[in-house]
Amino acid sequence: MGKKIKDRKGDVLFDSYYQTIFQERWPILREALLAQRQPIAFQQQLKQAYFLDEASLIAAQLLNVQKGDSVLDMCAAPGGKTLVLASLLEGTGHLTSNDRSATRRGRLKSVIESHVPDEWKPSITVTGHDATKWGLYEQQAYDRILLDAPCSSERHVLVDPTALKEWTPARPKHLAIQQFAMLAAALEAVKIGGYILYSTCAINPMEDELIIEKLFTKRSDRFSIEEIHASESERKSYGSIMLPDTSQGKGPLYFCLIRRVS
Repeated sequence: MGKKIKDRKGDVLFDSYYQTIFQERWPILREALLAQRQPIAFQQQLKQAYFLDEASLIAAQLLNVQKGDSVLDMCAAPGGKTLVLASLLEGTGHLTSNDRSATRRGRLKSVIESHVPDEWKPSITVTGHDATKWGLYEQQAYDRILLDAPCSSERHVLVDPTALKEWTPARPKHLAIQQFAMLAAALEAVKIGGYILYSTCAINPMEDELIIEKLFTKRSDRFSIEEIHASESERKSYGSIMLPDTSQGKGPLYFCLIRRVS
C-alpha cells in the first residue's frame, strides 16, 4: 500500500488529501482557489502604491500596531506586510523586517527603499536571521510580532503544474515543524503583555489551528488567545480562517492573535 501511495502523481495525492479534510466542500473550494485574483493597491502615506495580496494586508492590519511600538515582521519578504506596518508606525517606535533568504532580503530592501518615506527609514532595520532561532538573538524585545509563516500556499500550488506534480503529504508535515519552531521563538521574543499575530495562507489545519494547539501542549502557561475577527472569516478551534469560496475570493488566510502573559 505504501508503494502505491508513493507512486501516485502529486496532483492525485493533493486532491485526495484535501478531499479528506474538506469532504463535499472540496470541489467548490478548489474552484475558488483556482479563480484568478488581482493584487490590491496599498499606498497609505507611502511614496508610491504597492500592489499586494489582500490576505497579506489583512494579516498586517490585524496585529493592530500602535505608534511607538517596537515591531518585528519575522518573515517579511517581499515587503508588502512591512509597508503596512511602517504606515501604522509612521516613523515612530521601531520596525525590524527579517528574512533569512539573501535573495528575498534584497527584494525587501528594494521595496522599502522605493516606497517608504525617507523620514521613516531610520526607524526600520532589515535583518537576515533564522526565525526559528530568534530566541538566541533577542528575548522580550518586541511589543508586537507578525509571523506570517512560510506555508503550503495551496492556492499557488494549484496554479503551478510543477509544484503540483511534485507535491507530497510530507510537505505540510515539514512546514508544520518549521512553523511551530518560529512561533515558539516569537513567544520568547515578544514582551510580557505583547502580541503575536500568527498567520498563514494555508488551508491545512496542520499548519493553522494545530500549531496553536501544539503551543498549548508545550507553553500553556505562557500565553492566551485574544478574540479578533475579520469579516467573512470562519472560527476554528483556535483562531479563524478566511476561505475564498465564502469570502468573495479573499484569502486563504488563517490568523490567530496571541498575547504573552508570563
